Amino acid sequence: MKRVLILNGPNLNMLGLREPDIYGEHTLDDVKGWCIERGQQLGFDIDFRQSNHEGELVTWIQEARGTIDGLLINAAAYTHTSVAIHDALKLLDIPIIEVHISDPKKREEFRHISYIEPVASEVVAGEGPKGYLLALEKLGEL
Repeated sequence: MKRVLILNGPNLNMLGLREPDIYGEHTLDDVKGWCIERGQQLGFDIDFRQSNHEGELVTWIQEARGTIDGLLINAAAYTHTSVAIHDALKLLDIPIIEVHISDPKKREEFRHISYIEPVASEVVAGEGPKGYLLALEKLGEL
């Protein structure tokens, strides 16, 4: 089985509560369950994590080097601010898919810049929580 790490950034643990008009009513646990199920269908062993701490995300990315076959990342607000996450992702030589539940480029102007996109193989944005499943399928194609 191919090993896939799915990382989620700040406030994604509040899915279902935070701005349901933008992010929907499904929880991150719902998304995790869908990813594990779809991952099994695709032959992926899914490691699904969330942190509100930038340094922890950076550490997980660094630890993944040489141990995983693909990475999905929804860095949330860190997408627009974290050079540290960008630099850590540059260490990986595997497919990286950037995922967003909403489409940041259709929201406030400060969300239009992504430090993840330049190092990502693909971007899936604006597809709601099911975008994670689309990202897994894209990962399977890469």
